[in-house]
Amino acid sequence: MSEDIALSIRHLHKKFRLPHERKNSLKERVIHFSKPTYETLHVLNDINLEIKRGEFFGIVGRNGSGKSTLLKIIGGIYQPTSGHIQVNGTLTPFIELGIGFNPELTGRENVFLNGAILGLTRKEIIQKYQEIVDFAELEKFMDQRIKNYSSGMQVRLAFSIAMQAHNDILLIDEVLAVGDASFQRKCFEKFRQIKKSGKTIIFVTHDMGAVQEFCDRAMMIQDSRVISVGEPRGIALRYELANARNSASDEETTQLIRPQSPAIKIADLKLLANSKQTRRFSIKDDIDAEITLDVRQPTATQINMYFLKADGTYLAGINSTNELGDEYTPSKGTHKLRCHISAGQFVKGDYRIGIGLYTPGYVPEIIDILDASYGSKDLDITFVDKSLYKDGTFYIKGEWSKRGDL
Repeated sequence: MSEDIALSIRHLHKKFRLPHERKNSLKERVIHFSKPTYETLHVLNDINLEIKRGEFFGIVGRNGSGKSTLLKIIGGIYQPTSGHIQVNGTLTPFIELGIGFNPELTGRENVFLNGAILGLTRKEIIQKYQEIVDFAELEKFMDQRIKNYSSGMQVRLAFSIAMQAHNDILLIDEVLAVGDASFQRKCFEKFRQIKKSGKTIIFVTHDMGAVQEFCDRAMMIQDSRVISVGEPRGIALRYELANARNSASDEETTQLIRPQSPAIKIADLKLLANSKQTRRFSIKDDIDAEITLDVRQPTATQINMYFLKADGTYLAGINSTNELGDEYTPSKGTHKLRCHISAGQFVKGDYRIGIGLYTPGYVPEIIDILDASYGSKDLDITFVDKSLYKDGTFYIKGEWSKRGDL
């Protein structure tokens, strides 16, 4: 393996055997003697991947897709059924934070215990102790037993200890989900520092904002297989647009291809302010998006209009289900829909807009899509401030009133 590669995975498979009937006691086994039968569950199927040294690499996918199992195999918690995995360096798995804690010991005692498990010397732990406590914000609780900590407190302490490990590769499995917003910001700032130090981070998450902000590359897993590996913007958009099966044949690209003859085609998109078509808005303007659909074959569909930063980072989307229902099925012919967006939700700057049509259901498929990343052009919009206070960024709508002298 090349020295610039931190992790190499080749033809990795993982299967679990699930018993159809479990007999827990000797009596049950004697009375109901029969040969046990099993069902084989394919959790990972032919995974191939290389991650470079110093990369911040994201792994995304729905619950049950196999991403956490993959991380546990990388961390040595599970063994693969077949295939090869090579790790070039040492690992710190943030997969089960606090797994080495003893609930009967105090927070202070567990710092030394958990630090030793991670390979830190007693001298190093003493030197880093106050830094660990300050980062976890648990100064008042260090002499209490861990069993009296909330789950959030335990994660904060475990994370603070784990960040002191000297290992080259960090495995992170959505461990920040129980932390509050302030602590999560501290963790992400710590990630930035670690990334600058040249360490490799492998990050499993459902947060597409974090994927686009931090990751150099990302990978999507669906139904135990790698669907796509590539730049974070494309992976996040695929995830946000329902991870379509009919566009997932190419495993090495995030470039979805717009269907040539969709059942419902997005024929036109007009953006209006004050009933006039424009791509340049005041931050105080309401927006009306007028969408024309060419229905060739009546099909149940959901509509998602979404906004991106100029660099392609996903910001937010508006789904049609609340107003049009879960399975809006327009009849054959031409239909016009309008989406009204109230003023005051955008700051000054350049944005991109996209429209996606997709089938309802747990595993939806893209019917049609209109997005600059998919070959569509002229989807850029700009918000400006036309008020007297041109240096402002936000539009704040409010009123003053005179309440009388106190």
